Formats: sequence, structure tokens, C-alpha cells
Amino acid sequence: MPADRPISLTTKIEDLPGLATRNILGLRELGLANLGKLIAHIPLRHERLEAEAPVEELEAGHIVSARGEISATRVVLRRPQRFEAAMMDNGRRLDLVWFNALYMRDKIKPGMRLRVQGKATRYGPGLQIANPKFEILHDEAEPAQAQSRIRPVYPANERIKSQAIEQAIGGVLDLALPLLKDHLPKSLVDKHELPSLPRAYELIHRPQNEGDAEAGRRRLAYDELLLLQLGVQMKRAHLREKLRSPALALTDAIDKRIRARFPFTLTASQNRAVSEIARDLSLSTPTNRLLQGDVGSGKTAVALYAMLMAVASGHQAALMAPTELLAEQHDATIRELLRDSKVDVRLLTGSRTDRDATLADIASGRAGIVIGTHALLQEHVRFKSLALAIIDEQHRFGVHQRAALRAKAQDAGTTPHVIVMTATPIPRTLALTMFGDLDVTVIKGLPPGRAAVKTRSVPRPKRAEVYSFLRQRLDKGEQAFVVVPAIDSREQTDSAATVTGVRALVKELEGGALQSVPIAPLHGRMKSAARAETMHRFRAGEIRCLVATTIVEVGVDVPAATVMIVEHADHFGLAQLHQLRGRVGRGKNPGVCILIADEPLLVSPTDSPLPNPRLELLVQTTDGFKLAEGDWQLRGSGGFFDTRQSGLSSLRVADLSRDRELLELARRDAREWIERSPSLSLPEEALVLRRMMKTFGTELGLVAVG
Repeated sequence: MPADRPISLTTKIEDLPGLATRNILGLRELGLANLGKLIAHIPLRHERLEAEAPVEELEAGHIVSARGEISATRVVLRRPQRFEAAMMDNGRRLDLVWFNALYMRDKIKPGMRLRVQGKATRYGPGLQIANPKFEILHDEAEPAQAQSRIRPVYPANERIKSQAIEQAIGGVLDLALPLLKDHLPKSLVDKHELPSLPRAYELIHRPQNEGDAEAGRRRLAYDELLLLQLGVQMKRAHLREKLRSPALALTDAIDKRIRARFPFTLTASQNRAVSEIARDLSLSTPTNRLLQGDVGSGKTAVALYAMLMAVASGHQAALMAPTELLAEQHDATIRELLRDSKVDVRLLTGSRTDRDATLADIASGRAGIVIGTHALLQEHVRFKSLALAIIDEQHRFGVHQRAALRAKAQDAGTTPHVIVMTATPIPRTLALTMFGDLDVTVIKGLPPGRAAVKTRSVPRPKRAEVYSFLRQRLDKGEQAFVVVPAIDSREQTDSAATVTGVRALVKELEGGALQSVPIAPLHGRMKSAARAETMHRFRAGEIRCLVATTIVEVGVDVPAATVMIVEHADHFGLAQLHQLRGRVGRGKNPGVCILIADEPLLVSPTDSPLPNPRLELLVQTTDGFKLAEGDWQLRGSGGFFDTRQSGLSSLRVADLSRDRELLELARRDAREWIERSPSLSLPEEALVLRRMMKTFGTELGLVAVG
């Protein structure tokens, strides 16, 4: 770089002083092409690097760090399986052991020099470190770590390791810090006792102690959450202040006619939900509401009530589902409830053969209720007067798809009311983040007479007993689902076990445990007509056992089905398993869910299997809301939903499972800020608006708003 050209945050890494040429390609592969992106590469964590000492000076019971040469290794296959290595330092031996980590034999070989760290314990005449952290020393002259320090650990790749990234950032950090402009007003920074933006980056990249690292992380995490919440609140303000929806009428006569369509009395919780939603729909302010309830709580009845309000007011309603099977199930259920009524219900999916007639009836307004899949979003689908859009299992749709359905309103400046539904209870923290622009209605409890499903987790060696039990239940006239992870069997890459597929399992059961029992497969590669025929025969009782993929996860309602068996249960998400067990016990007989888990991959040092904590949680509770919180605690924000289109994929620093209080703080600050300045249009807000739009604008669908 020419000496007279000043360094900026956009300066390419090739033009920065002090960066080793061998590291530039690795940095570029990580997307760190300029100074700003390099500094924004935040550590995954920080760890204390203890001062090194010779092996002969190490003491049992302490966290120690030492270096030496690996003289021998071995693999022990008996329980507990382990990889062992002997490290020598000036004739003194330190034993290293990694439990349940046989892959270490490919990483550590005799002749390698290592630096290791961990807790030393007495082992025979010497010392041992179990599961130590280690670093391969490629440079014989690399100096020993003379003093303990806090070391940042960065996301890395095969071309460049964390230590090299640390050196690269450390070499340019002093150049970058003066270039960073703080987008937050000083009053807000001072109010929450946060460091300035430049200071936060200095603390997180170059901490002197654990407190420094956490202070820097807290400021950057707050920034992320505040920018996200500013976007959420801006979107909410735009919807409420700029757009209008048809105000739907609800009289005592309409209410009575709608309720007469249900062959049951709504529960108290359903009535509360109806009341909240009806109040929203009666206003011209667009409804934007999340309706969540546990499996079998009766959301469809509440949704139909809302749709019939739209029809009674002379408008149309649409219900969008993520799969054809779920759309077909909704269509069958709603048609049955509206039998002999004047409401015209239409189904629109990608495989329908009557599309032209359906499209014409939607455009003319003859179709009062339209049920469909993503096909509803296609440009040529036009409604005459869409007043209400309901999106089922909404976590499978992105914000842009939700916006596309909203855009089906014909007049500029108007938008349909929107209700999004989920049968997967959402932890409060996740709800505030992903759906903070929505009001929330919760349906709790099960309809009268519905019993909770009993759940058991069974190890694979007892699989034969499970199918013997299933045969007994089927011989009594009951029906069952058996769910597997795949259509075709496949070998697992991390073990010798085979993941059973639908086709192989049907063949196995027909020739074995369920011989002479009517069995049928159901999966996504089947044509729509074949799926519909299979489901019709299953509901009619002609098929006793359905072997399926997770295509039956939601929306399938067969009252006679009482047994759900899930093969390879540890391959499924906890929310999926909760949904699957909700498919049984929906009639007069109680349901049973049996989870067949693969052999535990983990064993304790005492040689006893460790239970799968997720499956144990499912066994212990049938309350979906407790389950959601428990899963959240176990797995964090990445484990509950695919978050690519929820705003969460851009969270690089904030951890929702540990930053709940910070999220509440950011949400409160964002709400107050947007109340003062709904579009962040003041000159002093230009920087925070630009950074919010760059980080979250696309994911939150804010392009048209900002």
C-alpha cells in the first residue's frame, strides 16, 4: 500500500502491515477480507493459558500446563473406550487419556511435540491428565508460556489456526480502534455502564482477565440484540401506523352460527384465544398475532373461527401449510366441519389437477376459504378480497414468505390480518427474538377426555420387545405409526450402525413381527394421489400400521391410532419428537410413544451408560411449554428451530440461553427508542439505522420499511 494512503476499515488485509503472507489466504477463506471484517471476527470463547512448568514440577490436584514429546500411544476398546498417550519431558513421563475419543489416534502420533493443559491427578507412580487441551508444537524453538494469561479462541479453518488469527488481529488492533465509530448515544452507554465500542473490541480481543473479556462481550452482545429489536419494533410500528386491514364484524348471531359448526364445546382456553383474536380482527389496525398451543390443544378450531369471521364479513381467508399432507389434512377437517354450509372451501397445492378452476374461483371471490401450500405465494394467485391470512407451522416459513402472503391484498395501503400458528411451544426468550413483532395468544391444556401420551425410551437391543408389544396392540384393533429418519436405509459415518429407512422397515415388518398385518409406507417421494389414498385407507382402518418419515409430524389426525414408535429417536429434534407423539391418543383410547434410541455413544468412567438427557426430558413431561424451556436449557438457541430466516443467524456474539436479561433490556430500550423515532430518521440516528439494516434488514424483511 502506498505510504500516503491512509488506513481505513475497508483496507484490504494484503495492504495491512505485519500480516504474514502465509496467513492471508486462510483469513480470506474465513471472509476476513479487510481490516473491519478482521476486527469484527469475535472469539468463540476465552480460555486461561496456564504458565508452563517442567513435568517434574507438576503437582496433583492443580490445573497445569506442560510440553513434551509423545513417546507412545494406544487405543483401549474395553469400556470405557479411551485413547492413551505417554508424553516425555527430560526423562519424566506424563500420562494423557481421552475418554470416548478414539478419533484422537488420527490426531496424535509418537514423535509429535505437544503443549497440554488440564487437571493433573495421581496415576500409579506418576501423574495423568484426563481429556487435556492440547496444542501441536510445529516449531521446536517456540518459547514456553512463562506466565498465565487469558487467550481468545477464534473460529478458524484448516489453512489458519486460532493462534495465527490471534497474532493477526493483535498486530492491527491498535490501527483499527481509532477508526471505530460508536452508533449508540453516550447517554445509553452510560446508563447501562457499557464500554464504548472501541473499548469493547479491545477488551474482547486483548483481555487482561476474565472480567475484561466478559465486559467486551456484553457490550457487543447488547449491540446485536438492540439492533435486532430496533428492527423488530420498527417493523411493528410500520405495520400499525402505515397500513390498514378490513375490520371484520362479529355479532351475537355470527358467533352463534360459527359455534354451531363445531361438534364440541370450546375449552375455556380456546374461548380466551377466540376473544383476543376476534377483538383484533374487528379493528382496522392489522392483526399480527402468534397463536401457539401444545399438540392437540385445538388451534384449528380457533383458526376456523377467525376465517369464518372473514367470510361472514364478505371477505376471503387463506390458510397456508408447509406440506401438502398438512394442507390436505386441514382441507379434509374444515370441509367436514363446514358440511352443508354455503362456505366454498378450496385446496391449492403444487400437484393439484384442478388449478385453473381453483384460481378462477379465488380471483372471483367465490372461494371463501383457500387452503394451500407455498403455491399460494405464486404471482398468478390473486384474491378478490383477502382479509385474513393464517400461516400454520410458521417456523417453516421465512419472513419473506409471510410478507408475500400479506401482499395478496388487492389495494395499496391495505393488508390482510395475519395469524401465525405453531404447535411447537416456543420458549419466551426465543419468542421475543424471532417473533417480537407479534402479539401472542396461548392455548393451554387438552380438550376434555384427551389423556396425556405415555412415553418410554428403549435401547436398541430391546427393539424386538417393542415390536412384540406393537403386535399385541394391533391385534386388539388399534392402529400405529412407525417413524424413521429416512426413506432409504443408509450407513452412519460415525459408527457401524445402519439408519433404517421406510422401505427396508416395511419389508422387515411384513416378513417378521407384523406378518399378515396390513402395513403401508408414507413419505415425501410418493405422488399426492398415492399419499391421499394411503391416508384415506389408514383413517378407514384398512391399514393398521403406517411406516413413515416425519411427513406425519404435524396435522395428521387419526383417532384410532394409539401407538407411535420412533426408530433412531436420537436422530430427531426434541420438538419433532413431541410433535410425533402428538399424533396418537387423539381418540377415546390413551396413546403410547416408544422411542428406540441407538446404543449410547457416551459411557461414564465407571463403565455405565449415560442416559440421553433430551430423551429423558421427553419421557418425564408431556407439557410442551416445559419441554421447550428444558430443550432450550440443554441445547441453546441453535437447537430448537432452524434459525436461518428468523434474525438469529446473524447473532455472532449474543447467546440467547445466557443473555436473557440482556435481551429484555435491549427490547425495552428499542421499544422506547422507536416510540420516539419510528423510522430512525434523525441525522444522529443514521449510523445505527445503517448498521441495523446491514445486519438484520434482509432477514427481518425491512427493506421496504427502512
